[in-house]
This record gives sequence, structure tokens and C-alpha cells, in this order.
Amino acid sequence: MMKRRTGPPRVRLKPEALWEQIRRRNLSQNELADRAGISSGYLSQLISGRKSPSPEVRRRLQTALNITHFDELFVLEYEDEPATKRH
Repeated sequence: MMKRRTGPPRVRLKPEALWEQIRRRNLSQNELADRAGISSGYLSQLISGRKSPSPEVRRRLQTALNITHFDELFVLEYEDEPATKRH
């Protein structure tokens, strides 16, 4: 059965990419949260996928880590729903 994309995409933080950037810069999760101007609890929710970062938070994280390309830290996910059969 074919599926089709529905609604706008959800932006998800790539946790493995974030941890690599944190390691490269010798930062802690709390230090990154401070640099990005967000709470460490919120950053934890982004890492676990429980929350989706707003455009402003994405910009702050990219700035804090000096990352210019969206896809270095984030991925777009689409919800799929089964396609309806046409008669």
C-alpha cells in the first residue's frame, strides 16, 4: 500500500550529530544550552525527540555551534498516511 505525506514536515534534531559537535568543542550539554539561550531541560527534550525546535531555537543552536547548514544538525520528517484507493 502506498503512503503519502500529510501536513507540514516536523523538524527533528539529530542527536548523534549534536553530540559530535559538543565533543568537538569540548562543551557540556549545559554549556551549549547556556550559549544557545535555552534551558538544559529543553535541550534534553530536543535531543530525545520529545520536542521539535522552533526556527528561533534552531538558529540559536546553529549560532552557538558555528554551524551554517541546516542539515548538519536537523532533519525534516513527514507523517505518512496510507493512500486511499481510488475506484
